[in-house]
Amino acid sequence: MSDYRIFANHAHLFPKNTKPNGDIDCLKNLLDKCEIEGAVCFSPFRHQMDMYAHTTGQNPCEWIADALKNEPNLIGFGTVDFDKKDLKDQVKKIKALGLYGIKIHPAAQELKIDSPELFEVYEEAEKQELFISFHTGLHWHRISDYQMLLFDEVAYNFPELRFSMEHIGGYSFFREALLIMNNNSRSEIPHVYAGWTSIAMETDELGNTRQGAWSLTDDDLCTLVHQAGYKTSIFGLDTPYKGIEQTQQAIERIKNLPITEEAKRGILGENLKRVLFG
Repeated sequence: MSDYRIFANHAHLFPKNTKPNGDIDCLKNLLDKCEIEGAVCFSPFRHQMDMYAHTTGQNPCEWIADALKNEPNLIGFGTVDFDKKDLKDQVKKIKALGLYGIKIHPAAQELKIDSPELFEVYEEAEKQELFISFHTGLHWHRISDYQMLLFDEVAYNFPELRFSMEHIGGYSFFREALLIMNNNSRSEIPHVYAGWTSIAMETDELGNTRQGAWSLTDDDLCTLVHQAGYKTSIFGLDTPYKGIEQTQQAIERIKNLPITEEAKRGILGENLKRVLFG
C-alpha cells in the first residue's frame, strides 16, 4: 500500500464499447493497479458521443453524472457544447448535475480562449464555483487561438475563477505557463494551477532521452515548484491515452523529485482535494 493518498485529475471517461480502455471498469482497474484512491473524470465532448450509434444524441454531462452516481471515489467534470447558444444554461446544468468542473480543449474544440463565447462560460463558471481544466500546448490547431499568454487574460478578467493549465504548456510553452503562474501567484486565494499531466520524457530511436512535444524535465518541474510554490500543482492521468505502466512511472517520478515530502503529497492529491472540496 502506498504511503501517498493519491487523488488525480484528468481521466477521460467514455461509454462502454466506444474508446478502447476508456470505460469506467478500465479506469478503476488502472486506479487499483497504481494505488490511486480517486480521480476527476472528464465527460466526452458531444462530437465524441455522436461517433457511435448507441451513444448518439446523449447529453455527455448527463451521461457522466449517471455513470458516477454510485462511485464515491470518482467525481465528474462536464463539457460545453459551443454549437449551441445556451452556454450559461449549460454551465448551470453542469453544477446542478453535481459535477465539479468543466473540461475545455481550445484546440480540439476550435475555440479562441478570449472569445466572447468563452468569456460567457468563464463568467458563469466563476459564479457557480466550477473548476476549469484547460488543455494547453501543441494540438494541431491555429496557435493564435490558444497561445499561452491568453490564459493570463482569463486570470485577469476572472480573478475568482479557478483553472488548471494541463500539460503546463508542454515543451514549447512551459516558460510562458510558468510566467502566468508567477504573475498570478499573489492572489489571496490561488486560482491558477499547473496540471502535471502527460509530461514524461521520451526515448529516441537510439535510446537517448529526449523531450517530446509535451515533455518537461525534472529541472523544469523543480523550478516550477520553487518559483510558484507547490500548492498550485496537481497530478493528472490522461487516461486512456496513458496506461498503467506510464501512470506508475509518472507517480514514481514525482516521488523521486528533489522536493519536500509536503510538496510531493500536495501534488499527488492534497492540492486537488483542497481546491475542489475546500
